Amino acid sequence: MNRDPFDHTASPGRPQPEDMYGEFNATELYCPHCRQAMPVRQSLLLVLPDGDKYEYRCARCGTSVGDKLDRAGGIYRPASR
Repeated sequence: MNRDPFDHTASPGRPQPEDMYGEFNATELYCPHCRQAMPVRQSLLLVLPDGDKYEYRCARCGTSVGDKLDRAGGIYRPASR
């Protein structure tokens, strides 16, 4: 049986498309001050009950260019029992 390579329906033992990649960390984002895509630095901004909030800043000028809420848990969370 020929299988369509673009068919992403569930099959046993195969991860779902939304689970395949997990979390991403940005390495470059558009900076409105520099007017181009620039390398970014990620820093922990807040530890919230929902997850950890990170901020991305331009590595050249320090302008805030984005943020991210990491719901997977963080470095300051106690280990689950």
